Parts: sequence; structure tokens; C-alpha cells
Amino acid sequence: MTAQNGSADSKSDAAHTDNHPSNPEVTAEASSAAMDPMAHLEAELATALTQLAEQKDQVLRAHAEMENVRRRAQEEVSKARKFGIESFAESMVPVKDSLEAALALSEQTKEDMRSGIEMTLKQLMSGFERNHLKEIAPEPGAKFDPHQHQAIATVPAEQEANTVVLTLQKGYLIADRVLRPALVTVAA
Repeated sequence: MTAQNGSADSKSDAAHTDNHPSNPEVTAEASSAAMDPMAHLEAELATALTQLAEQKDQVLRAHAEMENVRRRAQEEVSKARKFGIESFAESMVPVKDSLEAALALSEQTKEDMRSGIEMTLKQLMSGFERNHLKEIAPEPGAKFDPHQHQAIATVPAEQEANTVVLTLQKGYLIADRVLRPALVTVAA
């Protein structure tokens, strides 16, 4: 038994020696095992910081792109406001020229004046058509439309109630949007 005890004691001593902190091999392994979680956490932190930096960059780029889109849209709206009337203005310039030419003539007959005014009116109407400006001129007896007509007065008439009796002033539409309603009197 002593031999067995001796060998058990030596095994115990060997086991005791393996777990002893003064053994350099054990200390390196224990240190390595202890460093693995720390190194792993540091690696995860570095990865997370890299991903954060990439996402931050993406957010900044997206924000910059949105600002560029907003700025370009504002510029387009500004240009549309500034130059949107260009086509209409081009249509009105010949009308102005015709009126100035008529005023410059000192001696003309009534017929010539009327003919010139009619030609100028045709130029004006042509410009209106090109720019989708349409007249609202309801005929007597037409149903009153509060979206396109403005009733100035109701008058007794021998026609159905809520119908136009007389158009006092034409109205205008621009592409189906009322620019000015027609001024009308309506049957009571």
C-alpha cells in the first residue's frame, strides 16, 4: 500500500504542481484563457465601432443627398415661378405691339381702327388659347354654377330658378382652374 500511496502522493504532487500559479506553463495558459474573453470583447467592440462609423457615414451621405434634392426642388420651383409666365408673355408681346402701332397712327378712319382692334383681339384670343386660358361666358338659361359663376343679383325672370339671366362680365379658366368667375345675374 505504501507503493500505491507513494504513487498516489506523486500524482497528487504532480496535480498540485500543475495547478500551482508559480508554474510558468500554467500561468500562460490561464492568462491566455482569461485574455480570450477580453480579446474577444475588444474585437467585437472594434467591429461595432467600425459598423457605427460606416452607418454614421451612410446617414451623413443620405442627409446630404436629401438636402441636395430639397435645394434642387426649390431652385426648380423658383425657376418655374420666374419663367412660368414666359409662354404667356411671348403671346402678349405682339398684342402690345399692335396696340402701340394703332396709337401711333394719328389719322385713321373708324373702319381702320375697328379692323385693327379686331385683329388685335384675335392675337389676344390666340395667345389665350395657346396658354389654356378659356372664357367662362354662360348663356342665358344656363344652370348657375357657384364654382365658375358669381351671382351679383337675383332677379325675377320667366325662366327656371337658379339659372343665369345675364352675364355681366366673362370669367376665365386656366387649365380648368378658375382664374376669375363670370359675374352673372340669376333668376329668383
